This record gives sequence, C-alpha cells and structure tokens, in this order.
Amino acid sequence: MAKSNTSKTAAVHSSGNRTLFDKIEAWGSKNDQKILFLFLALSLLFSFMLFNARISEAHDDALYLEGGWRYVHEFPNYFYTQNAPLYVLFLGLLTKIFGFKLLLFKLFNVVFNFFAVFFFYKSFNKRIPYLVLIPVMVFVSCNHLIQYYASMTFTEAFYLFLQSLFFFWFFKLYDALQIEPNGQKHWKLFLMLGLFTFLIATCKSGAIVAVPVVILFFVMEKQWKNAGFAFAGYLAIKIPYEIIVKLIWGAQNQFSGQGKILLQKDPYDKSLGNEDLSGFITRFFENCSLYLGKRFYELLGLRDELTRSLESQAQADKLTKEYKYLAFFLVIILLIALFKVFKQKNKPMIFFGLFTGAQLFLSFVILQVRWDQPRIVLICMPVMLILMYLLFYDTVKKSGMGQNLYLVIALIISGSVFTSAFKRGVVNVPIVKKNLAGNIYYGYTPDWQNFLKCSEWCADSLPPNTLVASRKAPMSFVYGKGKKFFPIYSVITKDTLTQQSQPDSALAFFASKGVTHIMVGSLRINPKENSGQVINTVHNIVQPIMEKYPDKLKLIHTEGLSEQSYLFEITK
Repeated sequence: MAKSNTSKTAAVHSSGNRTLFDKIEAWGSKNDQKILFLFLALSLLFSFMLFNARISEAHDDALYLEGGWRYVHEFPNYFYTQNAPLYVLFLGLLTKIFGFKLLLFKLFNVVFNFFAVFFFYKSFNKRIPYLVLIPVMVFVSCNHLIQYYASMTFTEAFYLFLQSLFFFWFFKLYDALQIEPNGQKHWKLFLMLGLFTFLIATCKSGAIVAVPVVILFFVMEKQWKNAGFAFAGYLAIKIPYEIIVKLIWGAQNQFSGQGKILLQKDPYDKSLGNEDLSGFITRFFENCSLYLGKRFYELLGLRDELTRSLESQAQADKLTKEYKYLAFFLVIILLIALFKVFKQKNKPMIFFGLFTGAQLFLSFVILQVRWDQPRIVLICMPVMLILMYLLFYDTVKKSGMGQNLYLVIALIISGSVFTSAFKRGVVNVPIVKKNLAGNIYYGYTPDWQNFLKCSEWCADSLPPNTLVASRKAPMSFVYGKGKKFFPIYSVITKDTLTQQSQPDSALAFFASKGVTHIMVGSLRINPKENSGQVINTVHNIVQPIMEKYPDKLKLIHTEGLSEQSYLFEITK
C-alpha cells in the first residue's frame, strides 16, 4: 500500500508488453488530478440535482435541528443525548452565528460532502489500483443516498467528511512510521489521528470502535509504544471535551440517553422489557440479512426498493429468504477479501477492514431490526467496495479474459450507481425549483402536507404558552417556526388488554407535562400509497379519551380535505 508501487508500475509499462490493466493504470497515473476534478464535479452536479429543500419524513434531521436550536435558546440547561452530539453541537453553533437558516445548514452539508469526496480520493490515490479506486469513487461521488444526505441535516455528510479525514491522517501517520518507526517523533500526527478518532466517535456512536481498532492495529504490529501514543492522542482530545461538557452542562455522556432504548426489545415500547442474549443474537442475524442482503444491493442500484406493501405473507417470506442468501454471499466475499489483505500484509487495508467490520458488527448487535435504515450500511460501503474490488482485481489480473470481465462488471455496477442517481435527479429538479420559489410543501404527499400545515397553524394561531402533542414533534417544530411541541413516540399509559391508553392516566400524564392540545395526523403507513392505513399511535391515545369523556377533547382546527390532520384542545 506504500506509494512505491508507482515505480513498479512504471517498470511494467516500459517493458512494452502491457495488459489492459497496465494501460489503464498508466492512464490513471498520468491523469490523477483530472480524475479528482471529474469526481468533484460529479459530486457537485448530483448534490444540486438531488438537492432537497424540505425536511425528511424520517424526522431525525428535524430532531437534530431542534437540538441545535435548543442549545442556543436553552443554554446551559440543554444537552443532546438521544445519540452522538457532535453534529447537533455544530448546528447549535451555526444557529448562534446565523440564526435558524435551514437552507444555509443544508448548504454546509453540501460542502462537507464535497470535501468528503476530495479527502477520500486523496487518501487512496496511488495506494490502490485505479481500476479499484475509480469505481469506488463513482459510488462515493454519485450514489443517490449519499447525495440525498448531502442536502439534508442528517449526520451522514458530516460523518463521511470526518471519516475521510480519519483515513487521510491514518495514512499520513502510517507513511511517517515506515520512514521513522519511533512514534515519539510523530506526536503531532498521533494527535491529529486522535482528533479525528474522537470526532468520528462523537459524530456517530458506532464509530467508537475506531478507538480499540487503532490500538489493536499497533498491538498486532507489536508496536506497543505506538499503541500507547495512539490512545494518548485520543485521550488528549477526549478528556478536555468531557471536562468542558461536565462543567457547562453537567450532562450525561452520549451513550446514556440512547443506551436504554437500544437495550429494549422495542424502542417505542419499554413495557416489553429488555433484550436477552438470544434476542441480541437474533437481532444480529436479522440485521445482517436486512443491511447486507437488501440495503447493500439497493444502494448499488442492483435491485429496486420496495415501493408498495407486499400482497401476501408468502411474498414476504420469499424476500426474507433471498436477503439471507444474498447476505451470506456478501459476507463470504468480504471475509475472503479480508483474508487476502492479511495474507498480502496489506496493513492499511487490514486496518480499514477491521474498522469497517467492527462498525457493522456493533451496529447489527445494538440496533433494533425495525429501524432498517440504509444509512447504517451506507457509511461502510466505500471500504467494503474497495475490499471486494481488490479481491476481484488480484484474482483476474493475470488473465486477459478475466481483466475484460472485471472491466465489464465494474462498468455495470458504476453505471447502475450513476443511473440511479440521475433518474432521481431528473425527478427532483422540478420539485426543488418549486420549494426554492416559496412552495415549501411541494413534494410531500397530502398526508404530510396537512400535518405540517397544521403545525404551522399552531404556531400562527395558538397562544405562545400552549403546548401541542405531536407524533413528529421535531418536524412540527421546524414547520411551526420554532414553536415547541411535545413528542409522542409510543402509546402512553397503555392498557395491556386494549393496547390503547388508559384515558384517566393519559389525561393525568398530559396535565403533568403541561400539554394543552393534541394534533392527530393521518400519516400513511405506506408512504407511496393512500391505503387508508395510518400511523395510529396518537389515535390510540385519543380514542379512549373521547369514548369515556366526549367533551374533554374539543376539535378546533382541521387541515386538508382528505388525509386530514386534526387539532384538539384539552378542555378543563
């Protein structure tokens, strides 16, 4: 993985007996800067074609926005603990400097995505063959989900930027240690690696695996002092950060808030209790099936995402079986690839393989299966793809027919990634034009339009001291112009027999929290079609209250002609 392989390539070129791979490598070496500019241009193109001026229905991006706003307006009484706090802290800083500017926050993520592409290329250029680097760069710069997150206030663009810098500084340190093994002389590089280890771990909790993996890497090399230097570099940043947090906020750490939820069998129903060992094992294998058997292939554009509910249980069982087989195939390929880099003593790729594998393992164990979010595997895919392409490249590099086959497969996958993004971009451009022209609800389905318009109505028409319960409180906060809403994520004071709220207990709960109104939306279970099935969490709270106390909830506003949202006032 050292840069000296360039001279070996040149020697092969000079022999006159160049293969297809040799010719492409020679072209790549000659045009490496042009290749970088091409991928940066592609990244910017798709960032703006897929630009989204709205808030995601997934609601996490709104949660981060609300957290950033609360850092400013509730300082120092608020500290974000739902998950890793770094990005929310950054949004708080932007809010403090510029005010609550949604489009500005989104443009910052476009910039982060741009430099993620830049530093990823800089990290791996001339360290892996161009026939491996180029198809991976197509994914990094063109993948539709990466570009979707480039304009959304999720953590992914920010994290991919920090992760690319983590890779970049690891290589800097690795190169320096090849020349001078005495780590003490490279304390600045150890400090920089420690900084970005800290940053990625504080941006995504799953990236905490970077700390033991960095130490393990040096231990495997029997570089005991360097293992200590690496840990010290991390602690040099981590300890002051924790001291500052305790002095200012006196808050729990980033794992305390989400840790309790992750231990539960159901993240939205703690009455079901915590997971046992058998449950965590089952969770691991089911997540493997979902993320490696479904999401991985979807993100490459090799299979379609489901756009409608399944018609039968038999279809669902068939798909589940397919996912298991595809996941098993992918795991075998990745294990062989990792074994190959171990055998070749390709130390940097051993490190990145262990880091990525540890991230996936931890995520599959701790995350509940029902979340099934493609972004979990997305951030690991660049390294996974490098390992897979390297394995295939090394296997066929001495075969003329194998080289042609490699090129065809790489072109098919890259073309699939590019086409998936381009098709979505063509559809998105008219939507974002209308959003930027002032129609902030265009692009949402009617159920969401009514829900968000009702949130805006609450901000415009209710007294400031009112508190409205909302199924998607952070989204209501954003479209309600900063008005605080009370979050309802699960049925409160649930009756085990009816699975609905106990009316008296629910009313007492709302009174204790100061809730004055309840918003009842008609948010679709299947976002692609109006099947009549809606997310009924709030319905299961409101219905028993209305049945027992018909006059206790007063309808004061209805939004929309179909798939309406209703606002009820809790009367005295």
